[in-house]
Amino acid sequence: MCGIFCSLSCHGYVAPDASTQQLLQSRGPDHIGLHQTLIKPLQVRDEETSSQLHATFLSTVLSLRGSTVVAQPLIDEATGSVLCWNGEAWSIHGEVVTGNDSKIVLAQLLATCTSSPDASKRAIINLLSSIRGPYAFVFYDATSRCLYYGRDCLGRRSLLKKSAPDGTLILSSVCDNASGEAWTEVEADGIYIVNFPIETSQPPSLCPEHIPHRGPNQEAGALLSFNLPFPAMNRTVSEQLHDPRAQIVSKLHISLERSLQLRTQHVREAVKPSVAGALDQEARVAVLFSGGLDCTILARMCHDLLPASETIDLLNVAFENPRIHGKLDPGNSPYELCPDRITGRSSHAELIKICPGRTWRFVEVNVPYTETQAYRTTVMTLMHPHNTEMDLSISYALYFASRGIGSTRSSQSSPLESYATSAHVLLSGLGADELFGGYQRHATAFARKGYLGLIEELELDFNRLGKRNLGRDDRVISNSSKEVRFPYLDEDFITMVLDLPVAAKCDFGNAQDETSEDPAYFLEPGKRALRLLAWQLNIKGVAAEKKRAMQFGARTAKMETGKTKGTHVLT
Repeated sequence: MCGIFCSLSCHGYVAPDASTQQLLQSRGPDHIGLHQTLIKPLQVRDEETSSQLHATFLSTVLSLRGSTVVAQPLIDEATGSVLCWNGEAWSIHGEVVTGNDSKIVLAQLLATCTSSPDASKRAIINLLSSIRGPYAFVFYDATSRCLYYGRDCLGRRSLLKKSAPDGTLILSSVCDNASGEAWTEVEADGIYIVNFPIETSQPPSLCPEHIPHRGPNQEAGALLSFNLPFPAMNRTVSEQLHDPRAQIVSKLHISLERSLQLRTQHVREAVKPSVAGALDQEARVAVLFSGGLDCTILARMCHDLLPASETIDLLNVAFENPRIHGKLDPGNSPYELCPDRITGRSSHAELIKICPGRTWRFVEVNVPYTETQAYRTTVMTLMHPHNTEMDLSISYALYFASRGIGSTRSSQSSPLESYATSAHVLLSGLGADELFGGYQRHATAFARKGYLGLIEELELDFNRLGKRNLGRDDRVISNSSKEVRFPYLDEDFITMVLDLPVAAKCDFGNAQDETSEDPAYFLEPGKRALRLLAWQLNIKGVAAEKKRAMQFGARTAKMETGKTKGTHVLT
């Protein structure tokens, strides 16, 4: 995981300001590298300088894959091409990538570059669309004189853009918005290309060419496009399933296990434990753990994939909310009253019971109201340009949970001890609600318009994940030198889920029957497929757990007044 920065200016080299550079280094503490180069038109008189571009590339690195720390930016000495890569390429053109991926990505990009700009563009876009995994990147192709930038098709990694008043173009994983200048998120809607002039005496235009996404049902046409890796959502509305439920759940299990295996193996092998002999005691992987269905399934499945001796940290965050906890009796902890703390403890106990021999370290992250207020500016800076009350509530929970600073017990009877997680890979259950119909609005859509209305709502949620959630979450979590990974948003897993008929995922047409002995009926219809998977994994208490939004479970919502709405814009 990396922090990346790039600027193009006609007026001299533009490096990140000190605050932005510090934010970038918080994302990547293992290495920082700077490369600057002058991009000139191929044909220009010596005295003409207005068409020259000063290009600055800066990368910071958190090493997570491979046996050595790979410095960035990556530079090809033969051509002068440069890559700033913030991502995880799990496979390229169907070939699994082992070890560090950034060098492999650069090598394959260079192999596609030719002296023909049009041929290079087509080959590069084809390569990028074949990558499975999250990424944001900037690539300067010195051979065909183009700069490419963008985010993966879901937008799982952050990339921001600013066009300065003097025409300078700046791209960055994160920004310090103290200047008040307008940053926007680079949309996760394709790839952008800045074409540099071959001969001109005028300042070059930095307005990018947009290569849009193309879905599987869209005709290719003559224009270049980025092929999406998953199909359109199955719009079948029949309640009669083609495959038995047990077979569907088995397919989900196999696909999700493959996704998790990619995201939990060979983590941070280039960096030795801080204490000799502490390899098993230091967790490599932690789960953002509310105790709910999605995250507990991930934790339970990690048990089957990781060595039995390896500790798994469960990061459970709870907040003091003065609006709710203002009149507590002395001795009552506001944190123990948070719904996510209650379900977290319950699910932790269930994991201990069914996974004996595993050390599950339940990390209590307790956040006093004074600390929430003290970090308000920090969190708002990280989530920018998102700026609503709901953004802040969710970002608070992610920011403090991802730091992993709290307390834990070595055993259930032991006293609490201060603890900070050693894990740099955090697993998140994000995406499960959008794919499997876990929100109340999904039940409401079905009540109003049946399965067709439900499908429309699911499509809306899935299509706006990158705009509403993922870039923001990446900026907030990565500030703690952690990388968040989303097993439910694996491309192959998504493909399988989108291909399922809607009734196989969230069976609102068959209402919950608490008197039935069949879990296909006595479990809630929302996310019923995942509930059946949890049942199969023997976490039966979790299978029956009701959905609760993060900001309400951790008590970050509406801390001052209950009258504000989530859409309220902050100042």
